[in-house]
Parts: sequence; structure tokens; C-alpha cells
Amino acid sequence: SPLFVSLRYLPRLLPRLLPYLSHCRTAETVRISRSLAPLLNNCPGEHRDLAAGTGAERYLHAADLFFVYENRADFDADRFAWSLRTRHGIEWEVIDAGTRGRLEPALAERSYLAIRLPEHGFVSDPGRYVGALTDAFGELGGRVVIDRATDISCHGQRVTVKLAGQTRLDFANAVIAAGAWSARLTAKLGLSFPLESERGYHVEFVDPSIMPSHPIMNGSAKFIATPMAGRLRCAGVVEFAELDAPANEAPTRLIVKEARKMFPKLRWKQMRSWMGHRPVLTDSLPVIGRAPGHENVILAFGHHHIGMATAAKTARIVAELLTGEDSGIDLAPYRADRFRTAGKTGRPQAPWQTVRTTSSAHRP
Repeated sequence: SPLFVSLRYLPRLLPRLLPYLSHCRTAETVRISRSLAPLLNNCPGEHRDLAAGTGAERYLHAADLFFVYENRADFDADRFAWSLRTRHGIEWEVIDAGTRGRLEPALAERSYLAIRLPEHGFVSDPGRYVGALTDAFGELGGRVVIDRATDISCHGQRVTVKLAGQTRLDFANAVIAAGAWSARLTAKLGLSFPLESERGYHVEFVDPSIMPSHPIMNGSAKFIATPMAGRLRCAGVVEFAELDAPANEAPTRLIVKEARKMFPKLRWKQMRSWMGHRPVLTDSLPVIGRAPGHENVILAFGHHHIGMATAAKTARIVAELLTGEDSGIDLAPYRADRFRTAGKTGRPQAPWQTVRTTSSAHRP
């Protein structure tokens, strides 16, 4: 029920969807979770370190995380996921109804099987959080240019980025971290990646009558409700469709339906929704490291559903790559050259890669 696929897009999706599905095996899932663990460990602490001394600190909140299930059968269906969490040292406990209502009054209206995960956290306004970090970068002497990148090229020890307004910027090093749009930029370097967008939908209830104290993951309906500044955000579901296709109303309707079911007394003054792109590679692991054949370009994309959570740790790794420090993390699972394709391109390329012809449109 949380998955939507555009039938019109399906023929173009299949070349990436089939390899993606090939990893849906127990051994592969264990390997993927093991590879993601270093990026996910101590996420709240990594964000606190990144935001320390900046205006971004105010948007970080320590909190428990709750999972709720409609019934025992739904929980049992997720037991494999819980076994993986246990394997990686994540603490969790099933709590009784009385404890659930005391710790999170917003859950008192429904009879749920509830699980508490201590010592997690959330960002109460992601947009302002990133904006505050950007302001801090500027205060430290950084220059912020917001534009659409249309080309990137390497010439010896220099990297040139061309912007939509025909402006060209030269750098000693560059980082491509453009999410679902990253493949359009790497194609300019002769590199191809099986990158897809898992479109995620968000519904925000402004000035709600019910505001949880903690993020609550609905394990049955597969969406998460997070308390935000002046609003309750419910986000989840997955849609495979064209990168530039307009938003679909059906996922939004599903989230609203499930949110009302989860919080029967929920009322709000305004509701707004939006769709975002989760960048997903066929093996569910990101690319983090130097671009093959272009040592002064670092790649950092493909974090699928955990981009915000892993952003601070990824930023630390990228900074250490730029300065030549040892991150202490085995970066082999994220190496760019794990994808091997064949084909021809007129642009310089590594021998193991090919380029797809794509539009040059990018998000900043």
C-alpha cells in the first residue's frame, strides 16, 4: 500500500528496478545494513557537532523514537528489521498501554502495539536548519552562490562549473552532492550511475490540535509523524515516476487518511503538502568518495531515505577526504567504481563507465 509506480514510467524504470530487486535477499540486506551502520551511528551527536556554535543548534532536539503497529501480526511481519537493529546495538523495548500513554499522550486514543527507542532525535525545521548552517558558512568566509549547474569539467588540477547564467566558476576541488540530480552532473564527467528517484510525499498540518512530543513511526502504514515548529509533518510512502513529473495526489490522500486514523481527534488550521526526491542507487548504498578519473572531484549522493540523518557524518567524511585526513571508516562499500556498465560517449570517461544522454537541467 505505501508503494506507487507510474505505469507510463515502468519501461524506463525496469533497467534499474531489476538490479534493485536483486538485492532484496536476506544476505544482501544484512550486508547493506552493515554498510550503512557507520553512517547512521551517533547521528544526533554528529549533527550537534556540526551545528555547535551556530544558529542551527536551536532546531536540534533529543527525543525518543516510537514505532506503533495496528496489531501483533504487523509487528511480527517486521521482525527481521528489528533483528537487524538489535544486531547493530540499537536499543528498543515494547511498552505497555499505560507507559505508552504516559510517555506519549498523543498515542492515548488508539490501541497500538508500541515500541520505544531511546536517545534519538529530530530536526524541528529542516529548511531553517540548513539555512542556519549556510549562514554560518558565510560568516566563516564562505561564498554562497545559488544557481543551476549545467556543466562540470576537469582541466588538469582545476574544476570548472558552468551555471545557467553562463557564469563559470573555477575550483581546485568540487563536491557533487546534488541528490537525485547528481547523475546529470556526473554524466558531464563521463560517469554513469544507476541513480533513481524514490519520490517521497509530505503532508504538514499547521497549528494542529494534537502535537506529539516525539517522532512516531507508524509501522503498519509506513509513514512517520514528526513534531515541527508550529506544524505536524507526516511523511512516507514511495513513488517511482519521472524525475520531472508533477506530484501525484494519491500518495497525499493516503497519508492524510492514515494520519486521521492514527490521531482520530486531529484538527488543523491549514494543510499543505509537497513531494521530494530521495536519491537511490540500485544497491541501496550511497556513493561517497573521489570520482574515478577525476581525483579533484568528490561524490556524495544516493543516501535514499536517510539523507538528513546521515548528512552530518557524510559531510565529515567529505571534509576529511579534502584535507587528506583518515575518517576511520571503511569507505569501500560506497566506492563509485562498484557500478560497471558499457557503452560509448563523446566525453572523457573512465574505462568502466558510460554516459546516458540526459537533460542538463539541475536543481541548485
